[in-house]
Amino acid sequence: MLGIAARRLGIDCVFLDPAESCTADLVGERIRADYDDPDALAELARRCDVVTYEFENVPATSAASLARTVPVRPGWNSLETSQDRLVEKRFLVEHGVPVRPFHPVDDATSLAAAITGIGTPAILKTRRGGYDGKGQVVLRDPDAASGAIDAIEGRPAILEAMIDFDLEASVLVARGVDGATRAWPPIRNRHAAGILRRSECPAPGVSTRAGSAMVDHAVRIAEALDHVGVLTVEFFVTGDEVLVNEIAPRVHNSGHLTIEFSETDQFENHVRAVTGDTLGSTEARHGQGIMLNAIGDSPSPRALVEARVATADEAGVVTPDGDPDGEAVYHGYHKTPRIGRKVGHLTITGDAIDPTRSDALASIVPGAVAD
Repeated sequence: MLGIAARRLGIDCVFLDPAESCTADLVGERIRADYDDPDALAELARRCDVVTYEFENVPATSAASLARTVPVRPGWNSLETSQDRLVEKRFLVEHGVPVRPFHPVDDATSLAAAITGIGTPAILKTRRGGYDGKGQVVLRDPDAASGAIDAIEGRPAILEAMIDFDLEASVLVARGVDGATRAWPPIRNRHAAGILRRSECPAPGVSTRAGSAMVDHAVRIAEALDHVGVLTVEFFVTGDEVLVNEIAPRVHNSGHLTIEFSETDQFENHVRAVTGDTLGSTEARHGQGIMLNAIGDSPSPRALVEARVATADEAGVVTPDGDPDGEAVYHGYHKTPRIGRKVGHLTITGDAIDPTRSDALASIVPGAVAD
């Protein structure tokens, strides 16, 4: 989707990805190699005016190596900070951003000390890697600690307190080379089995005070990192109080709804930011937007047509076979279906979305959840 946005702006893309099959092949040229391959990195640097990344599990050393000859945005600092959960938490605390209690864990002894300090229930996470609930172990009581280290294969970890909260939400902010920022309104997120299923904006249940605090924290984090591009900050919200859960130095699944919902979507503003262009408006084009993730498989073409849903092709062009007004649009990712894999998303927009309509659409999207 970054490639689609770049092409819409008249920018050609060259991708680096080791996969045998890659959806990026639909929108640009690709160098097939590992992310730390010196020859591939050198070729990428030669062929590009600026380099960016769409997920944080690439070596920070590769970003640093590329940065010697070509601008890399966001910089290695954003990448390095977000790759290690302990480094990230300490960075947030250092900059006055509220987080839940945490403790480093390297072995069974330090885990016992962490449980003594934090208590249970708590969640043990590997410091590096893991997403959508992977690399995590929930400890309901101290006795659960006995097999926890083995469950994460003895990897360095962090123990975080499990807290009661009202809801989860995210804020995306774009920051340009000149330091200018544009934030989208808070987005409410709903998960199941550790995977994002549904996002909604404006975020129901988020007060004006909490929303303002979330945007302020997101902008502060972006500035502290000297981040260029889109940054996503995930929050726990309880009344007017917010705690940062984690940050992602990139465009984010919860922000996919901005394609139809916002004046400028997250992908276009990321491209604008990293290429030194002026950021676009993040104002809403509609009164309400809902995004439903397709998990494991896509809805059938027949179901989409019968439900009056338009479809976006590999170039992002919407074909209004089902919905000529574009009120509901399905984006398929051209990925092989697999259990737990995000293979597409459906976005619904309108002045006020009828819950009956959104629930009906959720029923045809595998893995989605109704309101």
